Amino acid sequence: MFALTACSSDGGDTSPSTSETAGSGSSSAIIMTNGSEPENPLIPGNTNETGGGKILDSIFAGLVYYDATGAVHNEVAESIVVSDDAMTVDVTLQDGWTFTNGEPVTASSFVDAWNYTAQASNAYLNSYYFEDIDGFSYDEDSALNIDVTDDLNFTIHLNKPAADFAQRLGYTAFMPLPTAFYDDPEAYGENPIGDGPYMLAGDGAWQHNVQIDLVTNPDYKGGRTPQNGGVTFVFYASQDAAYADLLQNNVDVIDGIPDSSLATYQTELGDRAVNQAAAIFQSFTIPESLPHFSGEEGKLRRQALSMAIDRPTITNVIFNDTRTPASDFTSPVVDGFSDTLTGADVLSYNPDKAVELWAEADAISPWDGTFGIAYNSDGGHQAWVDAVANSIKNVLGIDAEGAPYATFKELRSAVNDRTITTAFRTGWQADYPGLYNFLGPLYKTDAGSNDGDYSNPEFDALLEQGISTADNDARNALLQQAQEILLQDLPAIPLWYSNVDGGFSENVSNVTFGWNSVPLYYEITKSA
Repeated sequence: MFALTACSSDGGDTSPSTSETAGSGSSSAIIMTNGSEPENPLIPGNTNETGGGKILDSIFAGLVYYDATGAVHNEVAESIVVSDDAMTVDVTLQDGWTFTNGEPVTASSFVDAWNYTAQASNAYLNSYYFEDIDGFSYDEDSALNIDVTDDLNFTIHLNKPAADFAQRLGYTAFMPLPTAFYDDPEAYGENPIGDGPYMLAGDGAWQHNVQIDLVTNPDYKGGRTPQNGGVTFVFYASQDAAYADLLQNNVDVIDGIPDSSLATYQTELGDRAVNQAAAIFQSFTIPESLPHFSGEEGKLRRQALSMAIDRPTITNVIFNDTRTPASDFTSPVVDGFSDTLTGADVLSYNPDKAVELWAEADAISPWDGTFGIAYNSDGGHQAWVDAVANSIKNVLGIDAEGAPYATFKELRSAVNDRTITTAFRTGWQADYPGLYNFLGPLYKTDAGSNDGDYSNPEFDALLEQGISTADNDARNALLQQAQEILLQDLPAIPLWYSNVDGGFSENVSNVTFGWNSVPLYYEITKSA
């Protein structure tokens, strides 16, 4: 998972980057793009990482979708009405939607899928997203309080006011499922049936660790009508390989540039280069279960490590100023962002203070061993991890190093299985354009993406107050107070906001990178 970004030194416009070069293109041309092997079978309720998420967003249509700016548009929904007290949500579907196997998309297609994802016994990664619905339970199987009136209408009953609930409904977790899913969920995940603008190209479309082939869904009737014949996600072993293919016009659009080319890619690609702010936040997480990182000792060591990292130098030297040092846990492109939070000085480079805090921790229990930061080698992370480790080593005088995993899938599996024995790189690519999305899913007690198992009742209470507040400014103020607790506890060490650095080939036009850094594949046109 990834998240927000910020403006680069050249001004990094926050509006979506779009190319409008030649012609309308061929309706049968296949767009080639970079991707990564999904961690799990392609089931919306159990996919919370970008490799699988980009694919699922292409083959499923939800109640709403987000345009390039993050604005919400109805997709399968005809209307979504939130009550004045923000305790109920009435949904009416458009008539005539079908899955690609011909089955109608009904109210039950959504409600049954949500109930299945919410079951504690299924242990799905996205169950957390249903926490605000009455009847949800972490401890036993949930019975979500959702009334299905008929095939096109249902009412969601919340257990607390959630003013932004309707805004969340375009996220992967809220996608509908056909009845075929329940016959054999694992088999379904290998060949999912959706209702979105694309569908799998047939048997063998998913070549594991190689690529997945999508073609257009001729029955799709929403606002994301494809202007091409399909999308192939190529699972590159490295960003260098993807960029080399782009330079040869062998891949059409990529959303990551290797560190080695950040200083030159804009010159090499010219107006086909992309460098814009996006909803991507980068960090690394240190579980409290690791030796020396629980209780007061752990808090002191986290603060020391954070102050030992020279973020300005790393973002300049490694990233050529396409990253901006973090001053909070969210993103500058989201409403409510603040760079003046109390306690944010813990994110500033302060070697003397770092040494002092580390010594205080040593007085509790002397440090031993090596501090490691795990990362996936296929994601272009080695350079910055090595730089962060060296900064820590030079300031604190301890052994620090990167701990590579070959693939993103392997890293995420170790994190989710809780078998990882080091700190590990984390981040967030926003699911929907709201401040809460950067906080609740990652740091609330028992949240699905709370990789470090952080729990603070005071933080949880402020989150609940925030999402229960209808007034936008008041809600954001409460969420900022919650962040100030995070700045004390540092369940993750914020590093920087990421621009989306990418580019496209000479064969395509109408390329738009959206608010969350993902290209709008359905808009891209390509010559035959």
